[in-house]
Amino acid sequence: MSSLTYDLTLAGLSVGSAAALTGIGLIVTYRATGVLNFAHGAIAMVCAYVLRQCVVEWGWPLWPAAAVTLVALAPAIGVVLERFVFRPLAVLGSDPAQTLVASIGVFVLLVGGAALVWGQGARDDAPELVSEDPWGQLAVVLVLAVGVAAVIRWTRFGRELRAVVDDRQLAVLGGIDADRVAAAGWAFGAFTAGLTGVLLAPYVRLDPYGLPLLVMEVVAVAVAARMRNLPVAVVVALGIGIAQSQLTRLHPSGWGEPLLQAVGANLFVVALLVAALVLPRIGTRDALPRTATARVPTPPGAWTVAVVLFLLPLGFAGSDLHTSVQVPALGVVLLSLVVVTGRGGQISLGQAAYAGLGALFTALLAAGRFPVLPRLPELAALAVAVVLVAPLGLLTGWPAIGRQGLALALATFAVGVGVSRFVFAQPYATSGLALDRPAGFDGDRAYYVLELVLLAVALLATRALRRGRTGRALAAMRDHESGASAAGVQVPSLKLLAFVSGAALAALGGGMLGMGLRAFDPNTYDPVRSLLWFAAVVVLGADSTLGALAAAALLVGLDAGARGGVAAALIGVLAVLVGRFPGGPYEALRRAAGALRPSREARLTPMGMRVRTKLRPELAGAPRNQAAAGDGVQPPQGPPAPDIEGVTGGAGGNPNPADGRVPAHSPAPTLRAHTLHARYGGFKALDGVDLTVRPGQITAIVGPNGAGKSTLFHCLAGTLHPTHGQVRLGARNITVLAAHTRTRLGIARTFQQLSVFPSLTVAENVRVGAEQGRVNDPAAVDRALRLLGLDGPVRTLPAADLPTGTLRRVELARALAGSPRVLLLDEPAAGLDSTEVAALARVLKALAADGIALLVVEHDLDLVADLADVVHVMTAGRIVASGPPGHVLDPLGTGEAGP
Repeated sequence: MSSLTYDLTLAGLSVGSAAALTGIGLIVTYRATGVLNFAHGAIAMVCAYVLRQCVVEWGWPLWPAAAVTLVALAPAIGVVLERFVFRPLAVLGSDPAQTLVASIGVFVLLVGGAALVWGQGARDDAPELVSEDPWGQLAVVLVLAVGVAAVIRWTRFGRELRAVVDDRQLAVLGGIDADRVAAAGWAFGAFTAGLTGVLLAPYVRLDPYGLPLLVMEVVAVAVAARMRNLPVAVVVALGIGIAQSQLTRLHPSGWGEPLLQAVGANLFVVALLVAALVLPRIGTRDALPRTATARVPTPPGAWTVAVVLFLLPLGFAGSDLHTSVQVPALGVVLLSLVVVTGRGGQISLGQAAYAGLGALFTALLAAGRFPVLPRLPELAALAVAVVLVAPLGLLTGWPAIGRQGLALALATFAVGVGVSRFVFAQPYATSGLALDRPAGFDGDRAYYVLELVLLAVALLATRALRRGRTGRALAAMRDHESGASAAGVQVPSLKLLAFVSGAALAALGGGMLGMGLRAFDPNTYDPVRSLLWFAAVVVLGADSTLGALAAAALLVGLDAGARGGVAAALIGVLAVLVGRFPGGPYEALRRAAGALRPSREARLTPMGMRVRTKLRPELAGAPRNQAAAGDGVQPPQGPPAPDIEGVTGGAGGNPNPADGRVPAHSPAPTLRAHTLHARYGGFKALDGVDLTVRPGQITAIVGPNGAGKSTLFHCLAGTLHPTHGQVRLGARNITVLAAHTRTRLGIARTFQQLSVFPSLTVAENVRVGAEQGRVNDPAAVDRALRLLGLDGPVRTLPAADLPTGTLRRVELARALAGSPRVLLLDEPAAGLDSTEVAALARVLKALAADGIALLVVEHDLDLVADLADVVHVMTAGRIVASGPPGHVLDPLGTGEAGP
């Protein structure tokens, strides 16, 4: 027994050493660049293939081949990726989520390229670089870990690395070459990836899909180390490796035997699920970039062309039609990503799991093997499978409530891997399954017609989720989650709706795909497919249903030949370029065509301007746009000034919907804060704050930076809950209520950083506030637009194209459209010129006169003196002075309360 334990421990050390190498490489890359390198496993696979090519195919000696592969090729891959993929993204100001999309693109590109070069079959003749004895591998890991730790701790490069990690911009200002640090991090990370690949290849299948996924499953060790602590990563990797090896000794009997065996063989997957779903998250500030989900206008006639192309296969015969039946099914699967990612802005790397569950449940129901339920006809089985899989969308939807960006990507990827390993790869769930087509649709042509009908249903469902009130709410959540919540959008519920709807669509497409292939093939739904599908939808227009259909046709059509991998390679190239062309290839081509098109606008040279001035002296002192108007060219018109006539009806006055004012509830309740305390770690941000915001008054808070003004504001708005104390609206305790719930009670807010929804028009932005504020008056939107001077042509313009001053008014109009009783304004004058500030002051005074309670946090003391009825001065988390502006602000002089 002791001999068996020792042997299993050695085997576990071998597996754990490879996992530790992966953890070390991921951590070093992340610390140097802030990127979780999803391509780590693909780099490992490429290096393993190259070493095999050199030794087995070309007959090179092992160690020279290993030196070329690990010392030259692997670091070169890392440097090339940093220089040509991720450095341009950093220069363009991309966020970490956009680099995540590019990282997935690199993964897909390398996988597709390997499939093209070496084929998709598995190889079992990879050369052995280190003997099977685990002590050699363990020694390599320990040497690398100790060496990296020593470099980071005691060398100049290590100090530069820590500085770049803490604050890249400040490090650059201090003279550190952050690009050199990032390149070194990528080079070392790629080296460890290559070393992992060549160590694992002799003992696992060497194929373009299996090895990258196997390496990425052990990302759990890096997450458990919080992407920072190398010793923790090594210890966790070795511990999981030994535990997984020891579990092979267990041979239970009964119903739990296959499940326990699956857990024992996939303990790193269990660790990945725990790390992604339970442990404190990483990268929570990152959301899917709006540029990656931006909707590109559909080219004229594109839908007509699409319909013709989808009807064209009805004239095919033989193998061509057999391939074509996969396109509508995959199109339905990709439509699920349009809902979740394109419209909802949520990263989902596990959609293949739901597609596979749809196919599996359909097969089980049609075979009569699904527990409890009887055998069903194939079409009914598909419908029931969709109903059964839809609630399982909570597996990824529930973690999405508290996660964004990288954390959400890891959670959804973990769920996809878990379903693949514990369901699809287990004989007890999939052995002996066959999947026939529905009665009457057995032939390829008839089945293709059925698919087109189901695709039309899926398109209608997707359209319903992208249009109207729900579509606007999803777009608002995608563009600015905090702003959507402040507008009254129930963000948690909406995320669940997106993921459940996405799971249903994916299940429908997966079942259609299984019936089209007449079998349940687990490889069709492996996690690598999820990454490929996600990348394809993002690069071809995540918020475009037409883009999803084009992606389906591209993926099936390009891989229909004898050699697969073409589609993955092409999608990978496009995903790598997503930072440069966020609108996708169509937008890139449109821009290129526009740049090549000769300009038709005639412009005068300086001499021509002088001649015209002499010929027409009246234009000598005219502004440029006025001169243009004199030539018959209409100068650009800015949005009209706010119209506040009729708004100053006095507190408690009866609002008249026809006069342009936004009606206020009468009487408005008082918002009170009682002894609020709040902490950030060991820092006390609020220390027993009492505050009263009365209706019909403008209450202002001033104070230096760090005084606690923003923390108090967030406690009142519901985006932060105090550690002690109460917030009351009238007689109701609202301390623990979420922000969207407070909005529906009549508390609206604006943000210091603009919280408009760029992909929506001005009118749609304001309509979100009215709809989510449960305002039933159809004229509420028009009144709010008219009040803020936004009822002209500007109402139909996308918010992304407007200047800051106009966007401030859009944000305020959205808040007012919900008919608030309390209005919280966080630095509303930021970015406005003096004319816009004066107009804003008039509007706010009119709103107070209508009985709304206003709270303003502002640094502009002149505006506060002109605007406020009561001023509170905060310092060190306390209110130290209160009273009328003349009494409170005069002792402050001109700048003590400023920034």
